[in-house]
Amino acid sequence: MKICVILEGCYPYVTGGVSTWMHQYIQAMPEHEFVVWAVGANARDRGKFKYKMPENVTEVREVFLDDALTMRFEKKKYSFSEEELFALREFVNCRRPDWDRLFRMYHDSKVSPIEFLMSEDFLEILIKICHEEYPYTSFSDLFHTVRSMLLPVLYIMQTDIPEADIYHAVATGYSGVLARLGAYVNHVPYMITEHGIYTREREEEIIRAKWVPPAFKRFWVRFFYMLSEAAYSKASMITSLFDRARETQIEMGCDPDRCRYITNGIHYNRFKDIPLKRPNGYIDIGAVLRIAPIKDVKTLLYAFADLKERVPNARLHIAGPEDDEEYAQECYALKEQLGLEDAYFLGTVNVLEYMENFDFTMLTSISEGQPLAVLESFAAGRPCVTTDVGCCKQLIYGMEGDDFGQAGFVVPPMHRAAISDAMEQLCVRPDMCYQMGQNGKRRVEKFFRHEDMIRNYQEAYDEVFRKWQE
Repeated sequence: MKICVILEGCYPYVTGGVSTWMHQYIQAMPEHEFVVWAVGANARDRGKFKYKMPENVTEVREVFLDDALTMRFEKKKYSFSEEELFALREFVNCRRPDWDRLFRMYHDSKVSPIEFLMSEDFLEILIKICHEEYPYTSFSDLFHTVRSMLLPVLYIMQTDIPEADIYHAVATGYSGVLARLGAYVNHVPYMITEHGIYTREREEEIIRAKWVPPAFKRFWVRFFYMLSEAAYSKASMITSLFDRARETQIEMGCDPDRCRYITNGIHYNRFKDIPLKRPNGYIDIGAVLRIAPIKDVKTLLYAFADLKERVPNARLHIAGPEDDEEYAQECYALKEQLGLEDAYFLGTVNVLEYMENFDFTMLTSISEGQPLAVLESFAAGRPCVTTDVGCCKQLIYGMEGDDFGQAGFVVPPMHRAAISDAMEQLCVRPDMCYQMGQNGKRRVEKFFRHEDMIRNYQEAYDEVFRKWQE
């Protein structure tokens, strides 16, 4: 089977997280041929892969959203039908456009995106939106905001489509639109896998974003919900990582019969024999993460500063790449401001080699799905302090039918005092720290093995393809 996996903002340009998951996923299915269709924000990343492609990857197709800005305006008069204008009105309003009609216009007929965005039809639609929703907002600001939203979507509709037997988008958003487009062009099925709920994550980012004017935050959120609805509505199967995420997808309009969850899995045998840290006079705390706002490294640093007043021999090791250079610089500055000589930014490390230096681990994200870093920590016998996001509470306390016991602590996101108190518990009670680590180790061995996850996805492919043929 030829599978086209579609990824957005991760593999093969970024290490860790979903990228590591995807790389190992492809390697575990040598019987299948894979095409990697990568969606990136900046064309300057073209060809800058952080991974050597597995042998069963036969093609890497790249599409960059900022390439939309380089499109030339070709004045070709196109007369839109009433049905096409209705689809475009829905699209500009970020509602429920007829995507197949848009695909026929912008992929099949190659209508110029620039032509529409500079047309009187577009202007009339925007004027109506401005009167109804933004009567006290600059029309110029609305015009440029909406154009910047829609142009990349119309641009990616015109991209060349790699051939495949099935398209598998590992998110909704732009990658979900491409999955639906690929299925439309080649008359094959597509499926969606979400590690986190894409729209909720974008919503959280937009609420905090400085680049989005407050007046237009709601419109941007609506835009991303529109993209996700496009992906959900025609997908043959929609998977998530845990039951609560599946329930969220259903609440957002997904057909329950097409939704299921497939838990993450890790290579347990690679971690299970990592020895416990030898006593060295310090309590060494690990945090394996990307340095990005969604990981909330700043709150971790504040909490560690509080901990140092009570546990002076504690050390913090933050291992992972810079995912946001500006945010990373702010974190480095905060470390200096707080005088945290025992907090170290390690950059990208081999977690298998470095894990034996940790007594326990931390994850202070404001959004997660089912974090691999927690599962890897458990497999190595290290408990974890996590925030109450994604399915972290289930990982720490266990799922239904799981009586292995508590494997760390769950605290509210961005709660400095609660994070610090949980860290202190594991620092001052080594017997509890050890027992919680063993509880987590048994949990991963039973429920979160990589080979089980791969078998579940292979069965999902077979089911989707079989039902499509029927």
